[in-house]
Amino acid sequence: MQRLAPALRQDNVPLDLISLIQAILTASKDISFRVGQGHLNDLLGSTEDENVQGEVQKKLDVISNDMLKEIILESGFVKAISSEEEDHCVAGVEDGKYLVSFDPLDGSSNTDINSLIGTIFSIHEAPKDLAANDNDMFKQAGDKQVCAGYVLYGPSTMLAMTTGNGTHFYVLDKTQGEFLLVERNVQVPADTAEFSVNMSNQRFWQTPMQNYINDLLAGNTGPRGKNFNMRWIAAMVGDIHRVLCRGGIFTYPTDSKDASKPNKLRLMYEANPMAFLLEQAGGLAMTSQGRIMDIQPDSIHQRVEVIMGSKNEVEKCLSYYK
Repeated sequence: MQRLAPALRQDNVPLDLISLIQAILTASKDISFRVGQGHLNDLLGSTEDENVQGEVQKKLDVISNDMLKEIILESGFVKAISSEEEDHCVAGVEDGKYLVSFDPLDGSSNTDINSLIGTIFSIHEAPKDLAANDNDMFKQAGDKQVCAGYVLYGPSTMLAMTTGNGTHFYVLDKTQGEFLLVERNVQVPADTAEFSVNMSNQRFWQTPMQNYINDLLAGNTGPRGKNFNMRWIAAMVGDIHRVLCRGGIFTYPTDSKDASKPNKLRLMYEANPMAFLLEQAGGLAMTSQGRIMDIQPDSIHQRVEVIMGSKNEVEKCLSYYK
């Protein structure tokens, strides 16, 4: 099995970007260990603080954020970072070539029940004409990403990553402390009989999404003429990993439950990196209005609707909006 750096060099990834990716993954190895020891070291549960999203922070959220922030900024390659746990971007070095956005611990509520969680990251090139503390640097469409990935902390610690040359899977070999390539050019099946959605919000969805899900639930007696299974992990990183492995559709649609937050998932460090991974694997990543990676961001914490996964099923879902 190939180690990470040789596999990236095979895809002609620049050496400075390889070094930055390795820095991110060094932090992820430490996070993996902390997550595994969480119950033993009193790291489960919540703090008394809220992040910029208005969400109560878990202890492991804060620890993971601090570890990633420190090692990424110390790498010397990064002009600034943005994180789910930071109100504003955090400056690195003025001549840094890259910007990194990340969700340090996606699905962190799952830590208390020992379920799937992960780290999601996205890398852009940094504009040269803006200061390192200027949030406007991050207002770049997902199409401008040079790398995206996530590290899944499960039975094995697994990395899914793309630099624009396909989506590849790596597994952390804990005997060597290195990520090894286990599957190159992952492909998402175009058709599926599996969907992933938070059904508790169904009454708040727009009519097209309600109609689409109702037709799935009707199974082989309904207009789709086949049975569908629902899967829901409550951590985007786990649900998208399942889609990459065996197909499916994952959606977090617009809803009316909270008028101030019609959308749940964040564009810069959740939707965009997952969209890049899925498109590189032959899937689609959309909102009901268009392609996710075409969206021009207006803030680092912007929220968006998400409909992504197996190509034919995403297109079928979107047809309900027409």
